[in-house]
Amino acid sequence: MGKTLLSFLLLIGLFGCATVRETYAPDGRKSYALNCSGTARGWDKCYAAAGERCGSAGYDIIERSSEDVEHGGAAANRQGGAASYTKTNERTMLISCKVKQQ
Repeated sequence: MGKTLLSFLLLIGLFGCATVRETYAPDGRKSYALNCSGTARGWDKCYAAAGERCGSAGYDIIERSSEDVEHGGAAANRQGGAASYTKTNERTMLISCKVKQQ
């Protein structure tokens, strides 16, 4: 049961949508930090999350960054050692919703 749950959570992390956290921009505007990192996620997930959050008013991209990162480690066992590394892309974007003009 534990391995099944762990596998499910891993799949959500790899294929899920962007995560969104409310914050403030350097100029004091209410903003959203979007994270669309992972092997199977791309910038499209961040753009979709920004569009869902801000709607037809649109949004300003305050900051956007992307970095290739290796995750992994080594473990010792009776036969010697084993290493496991994966390469992913860390993508983050800071947006602020535009104020809709009446």
